[in-house]
Amino acid sequence: MVYAPTTPPVLFDRYLLRSRIRRAQQLGPATFLLDRIAEDMAERLSTVLRDFKNAAEVGTPGDRVGTALAGRFDRYVWIDLPEQESEPLSLPAESLDLAISALAFQFVNDLPGVLAQIRRALRPDGLLMAAMVGGDTLTELRQSFAAAEAELEGGVSPRVVPFADLRDVGALLQRAGLALPVTDVDRIVVRYDNAFGLMRDLRRMGATNILVERRRKPTRRATMLRMAEIYGDRFADPDGRIRATFDIIWLSGWAPHENQPKPLKPGSAQASLAEAIKRGER
Repeated sequence: MVYAPTTPPVLFDRYLLRSRIRRAQQLGPATFLLDRIAEDMAERLSTVLRDFKNAAEVGTPGDRVGTALAGRFDRYVWIDLPEQESEPLSLPAESLDLAISALAFQFVNDLPGVLAQIRRALRPDGLLMAAMVGGDTLTELRQSFAAAEAELEGGVSPRVVPFADLRDVGALLQRAGLALPVTDVDRIVVRYDNAFGLMRDLRRMGATNILVERRRKPTRRATMLRMAEIYGDRFADPDGRIRATFDIIWLSGWAPHENQPKPLKPGSAQASLAEAIKRGER
């Protein structure tokens, strides 16, 4: 029996995403997350003891990361993620020493496919380093909206995108054929006067609801006010300001190369773990 490859579910309206990003630029973008990621990206790359001559930035909104890394590479290009994810990335095979991305992968419908394409574009021993929103990001907003809608509207609508967790991302790197995968989380807690301040910043990030299954009608005023009230009751500090969590998942992996460290073969250990534990106890 022959099995056809499964088509990934379409969760995000990427045409709407581009519209929201354009609106954010017109409003005056909120860039505090990108600023932090750009600084961290530069610092993380500085610890990698090798030169990257040809680099590409994939899908990052704005120019914050590119500006922070200016002058580090002989050739540096920015490419967008296609609106139709059946279209390939405009990256020739084995053309890159480094691929980077910031705050883009969380809105990709076929992330395994995108990672696999980046893997093909990397030369042997080339590096992918990226940062994406994941984990418990906006958990406070999600809970507050769910409680308000359940109370006033008798049901809950999809509002906050489903975010990948650390384990999922590590597995996707391996699935894409990247070696030596590493993931970690940077938790950022931002405080606001109220929930509406947070929502203004989300609009200025281009990060409002782009779920295909989103509710198409405007949210009732009573529901919005009740959401803000619940948010303040549950997630405010003693000074009355509310907390908003942003989990930034960092991921990196290398295109395989014969000189990279490799795991030992099963049964090749020269010492017994049990014996080592006994010696430690003695």
